[in-house]
Amino acid sequence: MDVSWIPGDSDLLVTVVAGLVVLGGAGAALLGRTRKAPPREAPPREDDAAVAPAAAPAEAPVATEPESAVETPEAVDHRFGRLRGRVGAGLGQSLLAIFRRGSLSQDDWDELEETLLLADVGAAATDELMADLKARLRADPQADPRALLRAALLDVVDPGLDRSLRLGAAGDGALHSAIVVGVNGVGKTTTVGKLARVLVAEDRTVVLGAADTFRAAAADQLETWGTRVGVPVVRSHVDGADPASVAFEAADRARAEQAEVLLVDTAGRLQNKQGLMDELGKIVRVVSKVSPPSEVLLVLDATTGQNGLTQARVFGQVAPLTGIVLTKLDGTAKGGIVLAVQRELGVPVKFVGLGEGADDLAPFDPAGFVDSLLGE
Repeated sequence: MDVSWIPGDSDLLVTVVAGLVVLGGAGAALLGRTRKAPPREAPPREDDAAVAPAAAPAEAPVATEPESAVETPEAVDHRFGRLRGRVGAGLGQSLLAIFRRGSLSQDDWDELEETLLLADVGAAATDELMADLKARLRADPQADPRALLRAALLDVVDPGLDRSLRLGAAGDGALHSAIVVGVNGVGKTTTVGKLARVLVAEDRTVVLGAADTFRAAAADQLETWGTRVGVPVVRSHVDGADPASVAFEAADRARAEQAEVLLVDTAGRLQNKQGLMDELGKIVRVVSKVSPPSEVLLVLDATTGQNGLTQARVFGQVAPLTGIVLTKLDGTAKGGIVLAVQRELGVPVKFVGLGEGADDLAPFDPAGFVDSLLGE
């Protein structure tokens, strides 16, 4: 290699270069690194702040699923007033149309009787109402037919009956239990859930017992209702478990937690009346060991008419009924079933379902019901 061009200290430089040549590629790389000038920093630009990466944010806490909010049920006092417009007024309007004809012929009375029967009033209640109307007309032929009809209907509905839930008073320190019965499909489990909302709205502490163990979805459905208002549900996760065992476990838990009310949902199979009697009897006995039932409520579908009366008779024979809950009284229900079932069983209608909303179960108001029938 020709190095004659290098000025001064040439011997030293020649020695260094010669050594690097001997080292080969490693030496060349080292030479390149020693000669490489440090990069020049670019002058700052006015928009550097805009393009500079933002500082890394502090680590955010891990998000958790929010707990389901517990609902606050609607106060019970004015529910019927809010819902009574949903009661079908067909019966009352038909009766008024007949009465407005003035002096009633035999054909008119026959039409009146047929109207009552078609409205599910039932034969016994129809006879009672017809006799009452004739007596009122004889006593006061010039009276307003609407007023006479209202008074007669009120007498059949009987506003003097005790329609309160006999479940004690809030804060009385005792456990009160209610057993809810009825065939499957009438809205029985839904009614238990809605009754729990009624009680929660009155500041009562409640435990639900899912003793309908023969219908797979019943316990799940009841658990959903309980969760919505913060009410515990005692259930079995085994299909076909002993209903009485579930009922007793629910009663025992209600006592242990010092709850005020126990509501027990039951199976509603009517294929074997004797089996039904035995099953309900056993549930009543085991619950009574903790808290004798204060209420045995029969749930009926108001749209089933005379078939509902048949169901009422069967349950009236197998259980000591204390009250009736009529569901689906809105829509296609004819209203007369209220008169018939009370007359048939001798127990009062205590609650009516007037819609599908969670708070559309209302204490039965006799005067409000009659006024709804008459369109007032």
